[in-house]
Amino acid sequence: MEIEKLIKMANQIGDFFESMPDHNEASDGIANHLKRFWAPRMRMQLLNHISSEGGTELKPIVLASLQLHRADLEPAADNRTSRV
Repeated sequence: MEIEKLIKMANQIGDFFESMPDHNEASDGIANHLKRFWAPRMRMQLLNHISSEGGTELKPIVLASLQLHRADLEPAADNRTSRV
């Protein structure tokens, strides 16, 4: 999927959770949504983009959530091994 589309979708999720009064709850909500509804490859593509490009196109709340919850959003190591 194109990174621009992933950024747009992530920012739309951020728009929804940004209205929550508790910033920590909003950050957790963003991460939980991405983990539940995004394919692992989509999450990794966005996380890799942040690592290489900085993620400046993302809303600050989305970027902060991705950075805080990165370990939870990355696929488990045992899911990354190739199957023969």
